[in-house]
Amino acid sequence: MFFRKFFYLQKSDRKAVLVLLCLAVIALVLVFVTGNQFDKTSISSVDSSSSQLPGSSSSRNANEQYYQVDAKKVELFPFDPNTADSTQLLRLGLAPFQVRSIYRYRAKGGVYRQPEDFARLFGLSKKQYEMLAPYIRFSDDYRPASDFYGSSRSSYSNSLDSSRSNHAVYNYSQKLKMGERISVNSADTTQLKKIPGIGIGYAKAIVRYRERLGGFANANQLLEIDGVPSSALDYVKVNSSEIHRLNVNQLNLNQLRKHPYINFYQAREICDYRRLKGPLKSLNDLRLLKDFPPAEIEKLSPYVCF
Repeated sequence: MFFRKFFYLQKSDRKAVLVLLCLAVIALVLVFVTGNQFDKTSISSVDSSSSQLPGSSSSRNANEQYYQVDAKKVELFPFDPNTADSTQLLRLGLAPFQVRSIYRYRAKGGVYRQPEDFARLFGLSKKQYEMLAPYIRFSDDYRPASDFYGSSRSSYSNSLDSSRSNHAVYNYSQKLKMGERISVNSADTTQLKKIPGIGIGYAKAIVRYRERLGGFANANQLLEIDGVPSSALDYVKVNSSEIHRLNVNQLNLNQLRKHPYINFYQAREICDYRRLKGPLKSLNDLRLLKDFPPAEIEKLSPYVCF
């Protein structure tokens, strides 16, 4: 039936059909030939070595060679942590970041005075410290001069013996006694540190907050600083004449909002009032504004002028 219809086709159509049949036959032959070649592909030496079982000796040797890392050689010898250089410290088994920590500590004026000081080195393990402790030596160059010289020492040898048996003595600022007070608006950090419970951190925080406020109007304002103990209030006095006031009619919005008691919305209300009604004559001019309740006006009153 097909062949009968085939001869009824035009000559060009018959040629096209024959070409398509030839191409199909050639494609089948190529698939058959190349398929047999891929079935017989050989495994390379690299693939054969990687295809071995995990338990085989060759694969185990390859893994052992791959993960083998030379152990770090540690040398133990007497050293002074105050003078040892980086080469010596690395030979002792310390890591590079630990050596950098030692250098930074010494650059800031830090001195190792006893083996326990070296134990605080960041990253130093208990095993490392116990291994290095017997080799730590301290020279006399970094000991306090008062241990060797001064009128209270009879001789150099006596001072050396006493310094070996006693820890170094440090002098701290004397604290205020009950009933003694300092002016919190004029005291510097050295004087503030004399208050019981106040160290250098709190003293700096008090000075910074005082500069932002313009001065303290009462001692209870110290409690607005996070962490300041309430017991410190018994050792301070306040002189209100030392307060620096803000002229609210001259400052712009950004200058007003820098004060701890004036937020952005309150500063904007002050600027809007001046723009619409003119300069302020007192804080009572703001009492009808929603951002200035009586408590806010009372708290702000010692710090403004007109």
